[in-house]
Amino acid sequence: MGKCKRVVSLLVLVLVFTFIGTEKASAETEQPLTGYLHVTKQVQLLERDWPEKIARFTFHSGFTFEYPDAVRGIFVTGHSAGGARFESLLELVNTTALNAMVIDVKDDHGYLTYRPEEDSPFYENSQNMIKNMEELMRTLEENEVYPIARIVVFKDSVLAKQQPELSFKQNGEVWVNRRGEAFVNPFLEEVWEYNVEIAKMAAELGFQEIQFDYVRFPEGFETRDDILDYGVGKYTDGEDNVKKRVDAVTDFVAYAREQLEPYDVDVSVDIFGYSATISEAPGIGQNFTRISENVDVISSMIYPSHWTPYFGIDKPDLYPYELVDAYAKVENEVLGAMDNPPTSRPWIQDFTASYLGAGNYKVYGKAEVEAQIRALYENGINEFLLWNAGNSYTQGVNYLLD
Repeated sequence: MGKCKRVVSLLVLVLVFTFIGTEKASAETEQPLTGYLHVTKQVQLLERDWPEKIARFTFHSGFTFEYPDAVRGIFVTGHSAGGARFESLLELVNTTALNAMVIDVKDDHGYLTYRPEEDSPFYENSQNMIKNMEELMRTLEENEVYPIARIVVFKDSVLAKQQPELSFKQNGEVWVNRRGEAFVNPFLEEVWEYNVEIAKMAAELGFQEIQFDYVRFPEGFETRDDILDYGVGKYTDGEDNVKKRVDAVTDFVAYAREQLEPYDVDVSVDIFGYSATISEAPGIGQNFTRISENVDVISSMIYPSHWTPYFGIDKPDLYPYELVDAYAKVENEVLGAMDNPPTSRPWIQDFTASYLGAGNYKVYGKAEVEAQIRALYENGINEFLLWNAGNSYTQGVNYLLD
């Protein structure tokens, strides 16, 4: 944006604030400007060479949520948030030590789970799962449930099929994995902007945290990078492909956090648990430390069922305490070496992985969920999220272990 456009934008911003009667900035106050303002690409409020008062602008949704003593949350799909199941999930939170919900705003297929206004560029890629988002947010506020917006980033069949040039192609067609899922390309800044604009919308709705999931290349990409056709955007230097992928994923996270700063929301990223145990995951582009440097919360997915033999445990799903305990010690060491580490808030398992086959899994219930929580608490990790894809959570769990 040139100097003239920047001045015009500032003047427009001042006029908007005056018109809607929000707080005025003055030399005597240190309070941030607040107001109901949609921040567009044309008005980038946080350029570092802007005046200090403009840089201190923060958006306010009109809802008020306090950060809990420690976040203890559950995953909620768009269908659950907008359907009959929501009442039972709300009751679960209200009658236990749980206090947060991670709600799909952009789901695993790439759909927004609510309808924005019809003139929104995202309307076509939305579904009416949550019919009244304002009412949902008001309910969460009244029940003091901390709201986290889950946004699935690079796994996006909807966008990939709409704009194949933003995806990966094989033989001229959009490539899909064995589950029929398509990904969009982390190298392309257009894809970054698309997802961050959705994140801004979620912040405007009142969500206090934006949780980015699938912040990575497809699994096993190192075996396909020479086969698939795709652009590399600005990542054209002669460095090896592993470093390019890590740089692209890390740069997206840094970009998202910077763009969301005016909204005063926390930024979190879901990451494979094994990423903390190695220098970097070569195929998917995840470097645990570099991502952690650019987020407020890091959420490792440490479901025992998702590990192959690791930490000397041959069948991890059978040993929920031992697996989580071993992981937590490694993560603590990695985060402990950082100057300003994020909050650790792992995803733990509240489902039975029968697909592993007889002898390789166990039925997960109260004892198994509490075993994972105990391992976290004993290692000084006090926050966690429960994953169950169907949102059917175990009853009777003592989440504080008191």
